[in-house]
Order: sequence, then structure tokens, then C-alpha cells
Amino acid sequence: MSTELNESGTFYAAKNSGIEWLSMLKKIMNNGGYSVIGIFCLLLAWWVGGWMIANNPDTSSFADFAPGPAFARLVDLVQSGAVMKAVIPSIERIGLGLLWAVVIGVPVGVAIGLYASLRQVTHIPFQFLRMISPLAWMPIAVLAFSTWNSAIVFLITIAAIWPILFSTAQGVRRVDPLWFKVSRNLGADGLQMLRRIIMPAIGQDIFAGIRLAVGVAWIVLVPAEYLGVTSGLGYAINDARDTLEYDTLAAIVVVIGVLGYFLDSICVKLIKKFSWHQQD
Repeated sequence: MSTELNESGTFYAAKNSGIEWLSMLKKIMNNGGYSVIGIFCLLLAWWVGGWMIANNPDTSSFADFAPGPAFARLVDLVQSGAVMKAVIPSIERIGLGLLWAVVIGVPVGVAIGLYASLRQVTHIPFQFLRMISPLAWMPIAVLAFSTWNSAIVFLITIAAIWPILFSTAQGVRRVDPLWFKVSRNLGADGLQMLRRIIMPAIGQDIFAGIRLAVGVAWIVLVPAEYLGVTSGLGYAINDARDTLEYDTLAAIVVVIGVLGYFLDSICVKLIKKFSWHQQD
């Protein structure tokens, strides 16, 4: 009998120990383990692709695309300050483009969200303009603006404005109409309803639109910076391609990806901050 109790106690102790280990493993994975696995898989795929390129006689001249040469070159670029020289102009252009997109997109989005007649009038023109690639505006941007930098900011604004505008409009349409009735009964005017009801209610939608806009604008930035400028990440990519410095090209691509990830993370934090729902 005592032997059975001992075996039973050992079994349950082992079972509890296994559960504790599984719980600890799950906690570690949730705290960044999955992200580490994802990064490892990405680097592995990149390494395999670089190995295949290096071992193919037809593509061996592009071997510097591999992770080893790219990260070695990235360290050199960071130490020399070349990365910051490329990053700062691009961040400034993205910031200005997004600022103009917000300044124009949010008020227009609020207006078409509030007024059905305005929404019907603008629906076809806005959808038509939205479906035009931002890069298709390059010739017009060059003609309309006196500097290359202004033309690039214009292209970024054109790319970023639509997600912000439509997300804002959708957020306004989701506001409960009873809120407006109650505010009017309490004597609120239009400006007070905008400040106290509409803007707090659509904060999450605005930042969700900005998140989408950042992704689109960040993609447009690189080809837009081919336009005559001598600074920025797009220029660095183009210059590395022209000089056949493929390790530099790959290093700049890594910088673009990392910066884009951090910009997206900032937007996610803002969305969570302005969310009325409990986050998981």
C-alpha cells in the first residue's frame, strides 16, 4: 500500500513538474520567444538565398547580398555615420508628408463622415484618385514644385492621405447618434461636440489610419527619393546599385526594414492607448 502511495505521489509530482515547465515555456514564448523564432527563420531564409546565389556561377557576382557581408557593411556604415546621414532626411520627408496627410485627411474625413450628401458627392472622385499609384504623380510633382524635396513630400502626402481620410470617416460613422442628441440637449455647439465627442471617439480610428499610411508612405519613400535628391535612404539604395556595392545595398535594406518596424510599433502603441477596449 505504501509503495502504491509513493508511486502515486511520484507520478503527481512529475506531472506537476511537467505542467510547471510547460507553463514556464509558454510564458517565455509569449515574452519574445516567438519573435526570436520568426527572426531566426527570416535570417535562415536569407542565408540560404545568399548561399544559393554565391554558389551559382551566373549569380555569384551578387554574393554580397548574403547576411554576412551585409551586416559587416552595416557596422561600417553605422560607425562612419553614413546611416544617420541617410536616415535623417528620409525621416524628415516622411514626417512632413504624414503631417500634411493628417492636416488634410482628418478634417475631410470628419466632414464626409458627418454629412451623407458630401460623402455621396466625393465618393467617386476620392475612389478614383485613391486608386492612382502615388508614383504616377511624379511628373506632375516635378512640374508643380520648385524643389525635389517638396516634390517627394507631395508624393508621400498623396500616398498617406487616403488611409487616414477613410479611416477617420469610418470612425465618425460608427459614433452612436444618441451621443449627438444628448450633447445637443445639453446645449453643446458644433465645436464642443467635435472636441468632446467626435475626436475622443475616433482617436483609435485616426491612429489606425496613420498606421496604414505609414506603411504605404514608407514603401513610396524609396522610389520617390530617386528624384534628383542626393540624400535619404532611397538615394543610398540607388547609389549602391549604380556602384555595384551590393553589401551596402543589402545593409540599407536592413535599415529600412528596422526603421519601418519601429514606426509601425509606435503606431500600434498609439492605437492601444486610444482604444476603448481591453487589450489582450
